[in-house]
Amino acid sequence: MIQAIGGSEGIAIGKAFVLPNWEWELPEQKIDALDLALEFERLYEGVKRSKTEIRQMKNDLDEAVGAGEASIFDAHLAILDDPVFMNEIQGIIQRQYKAAEVAVKEAIDHFVTMFDLLDDEYMKERALDIKDVGNRLLKHLLGAPEIALPTDAQPFILVVRELTPSQLIHLKPDVVLGIVTMIGSASSHSAIMARAFGIPLVMGVEGKLPEPIVTGDLLILDGGAGTLAVMPNAETVGRYTELRKQHLDAKERLQELVQVPSVTPDGERLYLAANISSVKELDAALSRGADGVGLFRTEFLYMDRSRFPTEDEQFEVYKAAAERLGNAALTIRTLDIGGDKQLDYYDMPEENNPFLGYRAIRFSLDRSDLFKTQLRAILRAAVFGNIRIMYPLIASVDEVRAANALLAEAQRELEAEGLPFRGGLPTGAMIEVPAAVMIADLLAKEVSFLSIGTNDLIQFTLAVDRMNDQINHLYEPYHPAVLRMLRTVAESAARNGVPVSVCGEMAGDVRAIPLWVGLGIQMLSMSVQSVLPVKATMLRTNAMACKKVTEELFALGTAAEIKERLERFHAGAAVQDERLHPGKR
Repeated sequence: MIQAIGGSEGIAIGKAFVLPNWEWELPEQKIDALDLALEFERLYEGVKRSKTEIRQMKNDLDEAVGAGEASIFDAHLAILDDPVFMNEIQGIIQRQYKAAEVAVKEAIDHFVTMFDLLDDEYMKERALDIKDVGNRLLKHLLGAPEIALPTDAQPFILVVRELTPSQLIHLKPDVVLGIVTMIGSASSHSAIMARAFGIPLVMGVEGKLPEPIVTGDLLILDGGAGTLAVMPNAETVGRYTELRKQHLDAKERLQELVQVPSVTPDGERLYLAANISSVKELDAALSRGADGVGLFRTEFLYMDRSRFPTEDEQFEVYKAAAERLGNAALTIRTLDIGGDKQLDYYDMPEENNPFLGYRAIRFSLDRSDLFKTQLRAILRAAVFGNIRIMYPLIASVDEVRAANALLAEAQRELEAEGLPFRGGLPTGAMIEVPAAVMIADLLAKEVSFLSIGTNDLIQFTLAVDRMNDQINHLYEPYHPAVLRMLRTVAESAARNGVPVSVCGEMAGDVRAIPLWVGLGIQMLSMSVQSVLPVKATMLRTNAMACKKVTEELFALGTAAEIKERLERFHAGAAVQDERLHPGKR
């Protein structure tokens, strides 16, 4: 098996269809000065057709999986409206007397090379967006057809050097069993879309293949483990066929738990909420038994578009989500921009350490005009449901007080304007930096709830950038220091009578359930796909046993020892469950 990167979970077994690289070889033919106007006209017509096509793809994706993923194509539209990109093309035409398609190709190569050289994963992924948009524009200028996929009904595993969102949207999940890419990362737009479509994806196999994959080769890919087998033997095929069947059977059995409350056999309740980026994702969350939304990532309303969303635009989105949830809680995280999340239409400052810089609540308090617009929209939407407000990356009491002061100011404005709103909304602080952990008792006096953001808290506690391939093996959620951070927050919240929740990837890790129960965490917020597996584990886990093993964990000195103890705990719980309910598993 080849070890690569898992982009979207699931097991696929089938024959490969290798999509050829879409590379254009264009002659260096000069144009006459008299033809400049014609070339500009061809360019503008190509841009117009490309925009029409992209808008149609955006609408198609919106209907299929929701606005959160469909907004990816707003970034593509923004590239065609970007004066820097278009000026580069126009300048090549005008100064070098080159045809429009040659100018577009040179501009693509220029920007892609420039972004690829940057030591920034986000910018490298945006290079793929530019290539995707540029190739679409070239297609119209050259009158070239789309590269076609197989038209018969025989399912296949798609193999491609890099997969663009424009290509992915044309794939049919019932025909495409899985996808293998030579390059790419799990944070790319294509990986996000593959997960939304439920297509297994393995990425980054370049340099790991003993010989190139050819169309017709039998492949096995495991998108969860990030592994790939080329021309496997009969034994391997049999083993993965059984694993795939078990995986699908387990998913089907989990659906039986949708309406079952997540309560341990001895009566301990742990609410399981979902992390979402769009209203469309609510249907999937509720269909998998989520108790509400513990994290609405509002930055996706701001990203991949050409301007800041208005108050009314935000209000309609928050209102729709609140109405869909009814009495269930909708926790809206205020704008968490910066770090690896940039806005194409707003120039963020150049920073040596962007994750430690101008982002999240720091950006919002600095741009109080934008922050208050969002707060006003949330207050208005709260009339229609059970909304809570959560402030990201809090590091001081001052930040919470400043945010709450702006919230009060927004309420006064709405009241003066006679607009309906609901005041007195619960506000919460995200605990993501060690400073917030150390003053969690003070923060608990200022807010209605605390929420531990494990992703940032782990990397800040351990000083490890998990996107850095050289050191990401040091990113360890079960490091004893991390567990002590979690205990400090839980104890501070309990002393002040404030509920505490956990969001981030660790919340969806079934291994951690004894820890959450043992620490008295009231709610977990996780990816939609994690809700039912976590619930299934909760239903067979004894709360008293959780509290006992949690005490043992804090006496252990290494992450390996902690994980081994948790694995033994779960193995014992599974055996006990089998004794009580034979054949249930």
